[in-house]
Amino acid sequence: MRVLILAVGRLKSGPLLELQREYAQRFTWPLEIREVEERRALAPAERKAREGELLLDALPEGALPVALDERGKPLGSRDFAQQLGRWREAGTKTLAFILGGADGLPRPVLERAALTLSLGAMTWPHLLARTLLLEQLYRSQQILAGHPYHRD
Repeated sequence: MRVLILAVGRLKSGPLLELQREYAQRFTWPLEIREVEERRALAPAERKAREGELLLDALPEGALPVALDERGKPLGSRDFAQQLGRWREAGTKTLAFILGGADGLPRPVLERAALTLSLGAMTWPHLLARTLLLEQLYRSQQILAGHPYHRD
């Protein structure tokens, strides 16, 4: 199963990019990170809608979309790993995690998602949420492999 992370915003050089690279290198499943960005100065609602269009345009045909949103379903690490395992066993070819910008994801993206997932009750900066997702993907990979990285 290929994992795709579709994210609004471009990580610049610095600690977040280095941490993202660290977890991306640890993750052994095929992984791609696609960044989209609207550079025009738009009103917040218009920007959010445009970012949603860019994300949906970047979503490959046939991919299973998973939206990250603070109002989504919270899963513990083991439950998340089991869900990834089920998708993999079901023959999912591309699993696409979609992360919005600072104002979140617009309704059309949320409606398209097979699952809307929360990283917890706290609100995370969108650029940090990407790194948190990568760590949880790596953790899930290790759980599914029976590796002791994860401790309950």
